Amino acid sequence: MKNLITHLQSIATGNTVLGFLIAATSIYLIMLLHTIPQVMQYAPEMKLFDMSPTGYSFSYAVDLLNALGVEGRGAYLYQQLPVDFIYPGLFAVSCCLLLTWLFSKSINGNSKMFYLCLVPVLAGFFDYFENICIVNMLISYPDITDNHVFISSGFTVLKSGLTMVFFVILMLGFVLLLKSR
Repeated sequence: MKNLITHLQSIATGNTVLGFLIAATSIYLIMLLHTIPQVMQYAPEMKLFDMSPTGYSFSYAVDLLNALGVEGRGAYLYQQLPVDFIYPGLFAVSCCLLLTWLFSKSINGNSKMFYLCLVPVLAGFFDYFENICIVNMLISYPDITDNHVFISSGFTVLKSGLTMVFFVILMLGFVLLLKSR
């Protein structure tokens, strides 16, 4: 694990971080401004699974899938999710490197705090697990189970919680940077 942190420290330059942040933000904007609204037009009063940070129940999942209809489920599966399979990796790498870069500017390179840089990587993994579960629900519809929705919702909550933890760590990183100057 120490080797991983050392490797991250060696590649977390300002230009590398900026490049990954631009790529991640670009994909996020495509989702936010294009693919998510395309899917949501089929169920405008409902949140998509990915956009439900506190999770969702079996009845909500069935209601959303019903409301989306055939075309909406197709848009979710073939337009939104392909882009959403790019984003978690870019989020994980860009945010991990951003934290590594920030911490490198303000704390000792051997500090155990560098392990916090892996939080966005965990969030990215749970985002992938969530996406796989959503694909499975869309393909399996109407034969989805309570257990499947429970697992998918759990991944959504874990992704969202770890993303929130990342932003707290990011603020900590900026505070440490300001203190070190």
